[in-house]
Amino acid sequence: MDAATWGLIIATFVACFVEMVEATTIVMAMGYTRGWRSALAGTFAALGVLAVVTLAAGYALTTWLPESALQLAIGSLLLIFGLQWLRKAILRSSGRKAVHDEDAIYREEVEAAKAAGDAKGGLDLFGFMVSFKGVFLEGMEVVFIVLTFGLNADNIPVAAAGALAAVLVVLGIAVALRRPLSMINENLLKYGVGLMLASFGTYWAIEGLGIFRTGRESLAWPGHDLMILVLLAAWLLLSRIFVAALRKPTAAVTVEVAP
Repeated sequence: MDAATWGLIIATFVACFVEMVEATTIVMAMGYTRGWRSALAGTFAALGVLAVVTLAAGYALTTWLPESALQLAIGSLLLIFGLQWLRKAILRSSGRKAVHDEDAIYREEVEAAKAAGDAKGGLDLFGFMVSFKGVFLEGMEVVFIVLTFGLNADNIPVAAAGALAAVLVVLGIAVALRRPLSMINENLLKYGVGLMLASFGTYWAIEGLGIFRTGRESLAWPGHDLMILVLLAAWLLLSRIFVAALRKPTAAVTVEVAP
């Protein structure tokens, strides 16, 4: 495989890894407190819906939009998505937002499951719905990442392979440890993913502005794909400036119990 293919796999793997850590925490909390039958049923139901959404959205985007319009639409959405992640990372790094803690989130989910009362035979609807909601919401972000990276690289199967690898790795670690993956520095990962999404989003959105030119051909960046590294460095520098400007001199580190 060439460097572009490896880059696509790594990008989708890292981005999807973060989402799967959060979904796994919710499913584990439901499995240990409400029963694995309902938790796994909700998980597989969500995965089935996500597969349908992925196929439908991928077909619609590739069929109805020209390449430059696709780049503009996907790049703009990816930029917005990435900036949301960057905003949270900047606030956490500056001490103005609580850090993300999987152990605290796990305890909160367990308490909610216990407060819901005992399951009354058959499939536990509470465990099913919470697992379904957690996997579906986090999975929608995975679908978005796979489609955006896959469509722009014209290689959705490779992007999907990167996402699948992330799912399998997270599941493997969770099964081996049997506890939330709190040892992973999720805040740092989210910071990195936010930088990556913002950089790729900027690159593709600018390319897609060619839709407004005669011929509707995509704009070309000087240096082509190497400009992504320049954009990555620029977003990193800008984010560190914001962190320094917003940092509280004596900010105490707090713990976030909800994503």
